[in-house]
Amino acid sequence: MGTPELTASPLLGPPLLTDEDTARSHDRARVHHARRHRRRWRLLWLLVGPGSLAMLGENDGPSMIAYASDGAQYGLGFFVPFIPILFAMAYVCQEMCMRVGAVTHRGYGELVLQRYGRVWGWFGAGDLTLTNLVTLVAEFVAIRVGLAYFHLGAGVAVALGLALVLFTLSGGRYWRWERIVLGLALFNGLFIVAAILVKPDLSTLAGSLNFTPLPGGSFNTLLLLLASTIGATVTPWMIFFQQSASADKGMTPSDVNHGRYDTALGAVIAALCGIGALIAGAALLSHGGSGIHGFAGAGFPQALQHVAGGAAGTVFALGLIEAGAVAILTISASTAYEAGECVGASHSFNSSPHNAAVFYAANVSVALLAAAVILIPGAPLLSIALNANVLATVLLPVSLVLLVMLANDKGLMGPWANRRSTNVVGIAVIAFVGCCGAAYGIDSFLQAIHVVG
Repeated sequence: MGTPELTASPLLGPPLLTDEDTARSHDRARVHHARRHRRRWRLLWLLVGPGSLAMLGENDGPSMIAYASDGAQYGLGFFVPFIPILFAMAYVCQEMCMRVGAVTHRGYGELVLQRYGRVWGWFGAGDLTLTNLVTLVAEFVAIRVGLAYFHLGAGVAVALGLALVLFTLSGGRYWRWERIVLGLALFNGLFIVAAILVKPDLSTLAGSLNFTPLPGGSFNTLLLLLASTIGATVTPWMIFFQQSASADKGMTPSDVNHGRYDTALGAVIAALCGIGALIAGAALLSHGGSGIHGFAGAGFPQALQHVAGGAAGTVFALGLIEAGAVAILTISASTAYEAGECVGASHSFNSSPHNAAVFYAANVSVALLAAAVILIPGAPLLSIALNANVLATVLLPVSLVLLVMLANDKGLMGPWANRRSTNVVGIAVIAFVGCCGAAYGIDSFLQAIHVVG
């Protein structure tokens, strides 16, 4: 029996050496060197990436606006402790993704096709494509909102987003793509800066840790609020992205512990940044939540400028641009991984565009299509942006169920299969997300029938 570093999935057997494996061999050599010489921080630096990007990428434009909207309409109560709980739920899901990717060296879409057939495989691909396209439109809208604060239009937002996609694809290496996007993701901390600039009442912030007061309003509004906030934290694209990125990075079972550190670190930072957006939005509460519908113009940044000064508005606007940009890169990547895995084509940033035409074409095409939508006169951008997170919540449970099944498959995972405690928490997450999404859908349907009647 081989060492854990060399052991592959028991069912799949040792993976064949491919051009992508050859391209990433230099990166793996550095990992081996750091592990052999017990350079722990160096090893963590080399292995950090997929987990942090999945979590910080989830702090996208619609999510940060959703957090800020929560604060502007309801204040800090309930949400300050609720956001970390959601990211703890996200950690449980993403740890499974990382572990399955590291052990099997396969992406989520590829494994679903192999283990559960083409029906579920293509259903998952369709689920992902729909949610990704809607979410990508919302990301371009978020960049447009941020740029509008600086009096720049939709054309600049489109050019910036597409330029970033093309630039990050130009290196022909996963490592280069990952480090560029990680560098951009660090600027998610601008939302923490914005929270400091609005000078929150620390006693109010501390008092909100007991989940009170609960959000007011109608039952449907509360369900929408829960669904959109959940969709701001756990989404289908995260599952596809982290598992495929972990495989593309070349992670092995020996890297699982560091993958957990990476994912946990991303969850903590993302939760803090999300709370930062919430606190910044709460500064508008005493002003009637003004600016929460400002997707067509400067929106939240402009409202914060009037309430907390120009610095707060500027920082929040820059944060929205960063959030939208990082999400465009990671969501486009998840779409590209899914496309390559489903058709059996090369799907790696370590391949050239010539050798992975489907992968690169999907990456660019989905971003182009989303960008085109925001240039359509009269397009319902507000509706798309506000409902992107809700759609993710409604479609998420199926992906989570398949993920838990993969992580429990001893033929694939061997000794790295889920523990009972992980299954209990994972099933609880699925039940919670499913109930919230179903309750909102049923309640909305009943209200629609009542209106028609």
